[in-house]
Amino acid sequence: MKFTLDVENNPAGWPDHTQLPESDGTFVKNFQEHPQSILLTDSITPVLQRIHADGNYCIGQDSGIYWRLTDPLERGAEAPDWFYVPNVPPTIDGQLRRSYVMWQEFVAPLIVLEFVSGNGAEERDRTPLLRSGQQETKPGKFWIYENVIHPAFYGIYEVTKASVEVYHLIENRYQLVSANDRGHYPIAPLGVELGIWQGKYQNVELPWLRWWDSAGNLLLTGAERADRAQDQLEQLRAQLRSAGIEPEL
Repeated sequence: MKFTLDVENNPAGWPDHTQLPESDGTFVKNFQEHPQSILLTDSITPVLQRIHADGNYCIGQDSGIYWRLTDPLERGAEAPDWFYVPNVPPTIDGQLRRSYVMWQEFVAPLIVLEFVSGNGAEERDRTPLLRSGQQETKPGKFWIYENVIHPAFYGIYEVTKASVEVYHLIENRYQLVSANDRGHYPIAPLGVELGIWQGKYQNVELPWLRWWDSAGNLLLTGAERADRAQDQLEQLRAQLRSAGIEPEL
């Protein structure tokens, strides 16, 4: 795809999210990735709604983050499996984002998560961007996040190893975060922890990547919260019946 400057509508000459490809045409790598993203988003939404009373935040799921202008255009993007950006509106001019464009919005994601489907080399690739004449090396994903996109936290989740490693950007370098005594990784700005939960979600038993609060309580999905409320209601009914009261609840 060739990009042509639209000087009248975009005087700076840089494309926005409506002018950039929203996909590079590749398939999602496995059937677990989308449920995993939905699980993360569903369970942390109440936390984000409390933090952002004005509703100004966005979540990307397998969506592009454009960090430079290239030809072809999609070479200038990374597409994390899941990321969260604070303090930006969920839409631009009433339109849902097709991608997240760094030169348009400037605010870095707070956290980026990658779900490993291979051996993890791609997610840990620190190859720098180097140019020699007209040639350049393809920069590694880890290098791009650490040196250009700058999410404060970068997580690499490997379902086959039932593990996640989390990095924190400190003085422009990623430092590996140590697990706490629960085996979780604190994400302090959100007041949550990230870790592995073995259980069934969407009819699949796996070591899923999940959130906990800072006290170690699992953050539930909407369906789990509804099930818990129903269980509590049934317990209340049973207690009333044992006291000789027929509940009308």
